[in-house]
Amino acid sequence: MTGNPARTGTLLAIASMLLVQLGLAASIGLIDELGAEGAAWLRLAWAGLLLPLLVRPSLRRLDRSALLACAGLGVVTAGVTVLFMAAIARLPLGTASALEFLGPLGVAVFRGRHGAKLWPALAAVGVLLLTEPWRGGADPVGVGFALAAGACWAVYILLTQRVGDRVSGLQGLAVSMPVAALVATLAVGPAVLPRLDAGLVLFGLGLAVLLPIIPFSLELLALRRLTTAAFGTLMSLEPAIALLIGLVALHQVPTGYAVAGIGFVVVAGIGAERTGRREPDPVTTQIPA
Repeated sequence: MTGNPARTGTLLAIASMLLVQLGLAASIGLIDELGAEGAAWLRLAWAGLLLPLLVRPSLRRLDRSALLACAGLGVVTAGVTVLFMAAIARLPLGTASALEFLGPLGVAVFRGRHGAKLWPALAAVGVLLLTEPWRGGADPVGVGFALAAGACWAVYILLTQRVGDRVSGLQGLAVSMPVAALVATLAVGPAVLPRLDAGLVLFGLGLAVLLPIIPFSLELLALRRLTTAAFGTLMSLEPAIALLIGLVALHQVPTGYAVAGIGFVVVAGIGAERTGRREPDPVTTQIPA
């Protein structure tokens, strides 16, 4: 793509977020057939097969530190995928996405220098409005899964930065996704395999392209054109996008409290990212693709 790099990066990031939420919405039907964990496993299994074939990573050109970072990224990718699928099986898409976003928010606050104490307070208000504990309406198990997915997402961001610093192109992604597929297979594969048929396998292939293959690739391309802070600010919009996709595609009509809660989380995320810019690491080197 040519033109303004920042504008191009912004469009790539927005496209990635839209595809992620559309992929999650489309996965609801697969959840009905295979369960939340099975739907997550099938997407990861296909991604773990396709990406190495498309990218053809050269493991010999990666040092031990880079390989360990890629392996760790694969483990947390499996965790965030399986846990979040379990969350959206029990919660509205917008609510689950906002709760999961507390993980990246925590990373942003931890990196922040000025006004950092304000953002977790705003996020806490948002979580209260989203879960409405005074009504007992939110599934506590679903909330737990979403928060656990958020913790995995926080580690995912840190490891993605490390892998991105050490491995160029899509090499790191092509190494981490097979690890994610292997972890998911060991965790839930034996319970899912007997329920598979040809139609579900092909449906899983289409979902894997929609999520995670294309969105993760778009994120890497966007990060080449945007600062980390700008990218994180854009990602803060994902809970709102999830709410809209849930409304349009799944007919999940949010309450006024939920809309307000997502607004608080989005504002907290934007504020935390703008006060938490990542400082470049002068000793970090990148291994060429």
